[in-house]
Amino acid sequence: MRNWNFIVFLCLAFVLRVESFKFHRIDQHVERISGSAGDVLEEDPTGRLKVFVYELPSKYNKKTVQRDSRCLSHMFAAEIYMHQFLLSSPVRTLDPEEADWFYTPVYTTCEYLTPHGHPLPFNSPRMMRSAIQLIASSWPYWNRTQGGDHFFIVPHDFGACFHFQEEKAIGRGILPLLQRATLVQTFGQRNHVCLKEGSITIPPYAPPQKIQSHFISPDTPRSIFVYFRGLFYDKRNDPKGGYYARGARAAVWENFKDNPLFDISTDHPTTYYEDMQRAIFCLCPLGWAPWSPRLVEAVVFGGIPVIIADDIVLPFADAIPWDDIGLFVAEKDVPYLDNILTSVPPQEILRKQRLLANPSMKQAMLFLQPAQPGDAFHQILNGLARKLPNHHKTIYGDNNVLNWTAGPVADLKPW
Repeated sequence: MRNWNFIVFLCLAFVLRVESFKFHRIDQHVERISGSAGDVLEEDPTGRLKVFVYELPSKYNKKTVQRDSRCLSHMFAAEIYMHQFLLSSPVRTLDPEEADWFYTPVYTTCEYLTPHGHPLPFNSPRMMRSAIQLIASSWPYWNRTQGGDHFFIVPHDFGACFHFQEEKAIGRGILPLLQRATLVQTFGQRNHVCLKEGSITIPPYAPPQKIQSHFISPDTPRSIFVYFRGLFYDKRNDPKGGYYARGARAAVWENFKDNPLFDISTDHPTTYYEDMQRAIFCLCPLGWAPWSPRLVEAVVFGGIPVIIADDIVLPFADAIPWDDIGLFVAEKDVPYLDNILTSVPPQEILRKQRLLANPSMKQAMLFLQPAQPGDAFHQILNGLARKLPNHHKTIYGDNNVLNWTAGPVADLKPW
């Protein structure tokens, strides 16, 4: 079966090369997103909303970066760059009375990092509570809506549940004080306690300058059928196995480590970004959380993302046509990945590649510096603007008062 699949790949690669040459000849190798999704992706939020940015003591934001600059480059850094973007954005207002939204710049993923640079969120609930207590006691706007017109960037593994392990995140639940606020977060999974209704799901941060410096010619042949670099097991945090990635990554390795169609390894070569641009399919399996930076990298580098994460809610799903550009494989079907991928018709592969080649698709996945129209910053603002028609009815229609003493006892300690 493996030899047969390899022969299929060789035939497929030949067909794709011929067809790709045709498309270059007639200059049709980029395809615009059709319908409302394309229009939404290219919306301009300027003039559609006004955001008031709270000025907090630097211990909540700038000083955390000064203490550990690794925060600027890890995959949770959207909270830092969104703050910087809003300070000079035309949607910012200095008059809180005319604001549609209020933003509280708290860098919870920068509060404490491990020696490996990974944020530990154990103090994040206390840090967030402290910031909310400050704005509630210093300005009138939180109390009038119980935070209903406020948004927060919470890019942890499981958002405002503030834990990197799912079972413990579920046990914690979303910080009670954020029940009415809009959460902008990387985590997204349907019917999950860590994703509240009305949240905006965003891509993880990937350093744009680093990514852009590795672009190779778009005419480079895609000679790798399936590509993946990363962990298959997390023996340090999951020594018994089966919990990390719900076993999906382990299944990839056990079934395809010797398959010539699959270029998979735990090694992370210096040519990682270049190799992704030579791949037809890029595996994007869940890890501890459903999302990972590979989703961004696959889209930006034009590899068809193979999304292995049941019930995932993808970034900017109302603007990016994920069904058209990606391929979804159920976690239980990982053992059949070779047959699934070799069965995708060449014309379908080419169509996905043309959509992925659209610059607006790549732009939407990156937090560009300086910001550019259509990038991830603007997609967040577009998401907030689209909520406005019913926003005022929602925020003033709920008379429930937040319980300031709810949640784990440890979270109530001063920060």
